[in-house]
Amino acid sequence: MAEAARGAVSVAAEAAPASGPAAQHAIFKGVACLILGIAVFSLQDLVIKLVSGAYPLHQALTIRSLTALPLLLFMVALDGGLGQLATRRWRPVLGRAAVMFTSYGSYYLGLAALPLATCVALFFTAPLFITVLSVLVLGEKVGPRRWAAVVVGFLGVLIVLRPGGEVFDWAALLPVYAGLAYGAAQILARRLGGTERSSVMAFYGNGLFLAGGLALAAVFGGGGFADEGHRSLAFLLRGWAWPSPWDLTLMMACGVVAAAGLTLLTQAYRVAHANVVAPFEYTALVWGVLYGWLIWSEMPGPTTWLGIAIVVGAGLYVLYRERRTGAPTLWRRAGWRKLARRRPAAHIPG
Repeated sequence: MAEAARGAVSVAAEAAPASGPAAQHAIFKGVACLILGIAVFSLQDLVIKLVSGAYPLHQALTIRSLTALPLLLFMVALDGGLGQLATRRWRPVLGRAAVMFTSYGSYYLGLAALPLATCVALFFTAPLFITVLSVLVLGEKVGPRRWAAVVVGFLGVLIVLRPGGEVFDWAALLPVYAGLAYGAAQILARRLGGTERSSVMAFYGNGLFLAGGLALAAVFGGGGFADEGHRSLAFLLRGWAWPSPWDLTLMMACGVVAAAGLTLLTQAYRVAHANVVAPFEYTALVWGVLYGWLIWSEMPGPTTWLGIAIVVGAGLYVLYRERRTGAPTLWRRAGWRKLARRRPAAHIPG
């Protein structure tokens, strides 16, 4: 779920070089860091799907978060010092973390039941939801072309879901909700980015993941609610099980992956503009297809491929139009007002 780090890192980004060879180098470095970060984060999806058949979600979240805790503390120390954790805006920071927890949790539950590529593709409705929420919550202006892309993208979701059909699985709604919750979290991140660093938001997010995992363990850890009738429900309700050394290593690796992936994505969005590197997040779909095919012999059917292509195409077009129109909020809300003023005065309707 690599895209989930984008809002946190992009809102705290530093201005990239405006033009010339330095800018070209920054773009290359940013794209390289992002592609590598996506590849690293995709390993987390792989591990979660691997352990979802034998262990509960709360166990995976708890072990992952405990492992990531010292690594994220180290990142905060490097990114301005541990004193930043005593933020006065801890309430909205924790509120955003809670929304991200529901996004991650829903996505992971979807992974347990869906082909990996399908789950990744449905999560990429996030740019569509961000566009809608930016209008409803932030009052941004979105032109007819982007609105058309949003509508087309959600039609692609319906093609993938095929509600009412024999192949419909309600678990497919989980990554769609994850995209919606992620979009809401990024709207909150835009408001927090002027004062809070990405490492601080990541640390608070990890802390809430740990608290959420422990809370779920307190309710479901005894196994009294276990239900193996559906893979997503089984992953949520299953009781705590003592892991084998290999499985424990895999779950702990998720914490290392999360910290390493966040570091790479932070660097990507700091050295290059968000609208330049963001489209490369869709390389996550390549890893989803590859892992699904190699490990579970999963391959989307023609109809699902059509829906996936529409969703991805619509999301990429939204990002493209934001870049063409100047994406004022992605610039100004990140504190890049000087760069925004350097852009051409001509306005291209969205």
